[in-house]
Amino acid sequence: MFSGFMSNSMANADNSYSSFMTQTFAELFRCYPITMMNDRIRKDDANFGGKIFLPPSALNKLSMLNIKYPMLFEFTVNETGKITHAGVLEFTAEEGRAYLPTWMLDTLGVNPGALITIRSTELPQGQFVKLEPQSVDFLDISDPKAVLENALRNFSTLTVDDIIEISYNNKYYKIKILEVKPESGSQSICVVETDLVTDFAPPVGYVEPDYKAMQAEKEAEQNKSKKTADQFDPSIVSPGSMSTRINYPNIANSANETESHFLGGGQKLSGKKTTKKEPVDTKDIKINLEGEPVRLDLPEGQLFFGFPIVPPKLEDKDEDEQSNGDHFQGQGQSLRKANKRKTKKDHTSSKPKAPKSPEVIEID
Repeated sequence: MFSGFMSNSMANADNSYSSFMTQTFAELFRCYPITMMNDRIRKDDANFGGKIFLPPSALNKLSMLNIKYPMLFEFTVNETGKITHAGVLEFTAEEGRAYLPTWMLDTLGVNPGALITIRSTELPQGQFVKLEPQSVDFLDISDPKAVLENALRNFSTLTVDDIIEISYNNKYYKIKILEVKPESGSQSICVVETDLVTDFAPPVGYVEPDYKAMQAEKEAEQNKSKKTADQFDPSIVSPGSMSTRINYPNIANSANETESHFLGGGQKLSGKKTTKKEPVDTKDIKINLEGEPVRLDLPEGQLFFGFPIVPPKLEDKDEDEQSNGDHFQGQGQSLRKANKRKTKKDHTSSKPKAPKSPEVIEID
């Protein structure tokens, strides 16, 4: 009798213990984006993460249940049946409300203020995730794995087909979750305190370049540049000097053949006749472009224009200076005669001086 009673009481205790162990938190909340929170408690960084805000009453109920940490929740839209997962950041929301990141509302396909069932759940620790950036701008990041590792610290869960949003360098990037491991019925994993291996799929809109066509185009450009270089290679086709390029000999000859309007000879101030120099026949000048070109060193202040320079003789200049000095010799003449000044003698005169007149004259 007592044994049967004891067995029944033990069975009821086991059932109550198992029911206590299987208790879950499940309530309906009106969900709003984090941007609509009160300014005093709003955290803009939370909008680019995977954690939500719940009211303080939810914390009281969760504390009375045997909830495994970290606290993870399942979000279900009753009308469409869409499901996603997230963690909790703070219990500071108004009663009856929950604040979610904007990307989570977009994933569930609901508007602000919609009723969503939030239920506590347990998820396996993640080992692998495959991601797909939703724009090619993600390729501009120099180290995407480091950026993603830093961004995933704000997430507690990752669910297949979710399009999360991260912020980096004042830019927003959307990333879709393609695959997670280990696989489970919830198709979601926990990413808190776990070593996660990440893999990237090509971004949406990315076109794989045709490497064969690029290589062929590169070779064609190299051949074209090589051909152009061969045509203007100085070792093959020598450009010659400047006088050769401008055809200076013919220009000089045509200038000498023209009749000059200034005929005659010049005359110097010294009286020496100038001798007319014979013109240099530029046809006799032969320019040899064969062999290694000689380095052209010019003194400072001189330029090379491709024709010979004949500097003036310094001897003629000296003769002109000397002759100029010979022409201006002799004494000058003044138009009026200058009075000769008396020269003051240093010695004393022998002529006696006249006596001085008295101041008073007496008459007898």
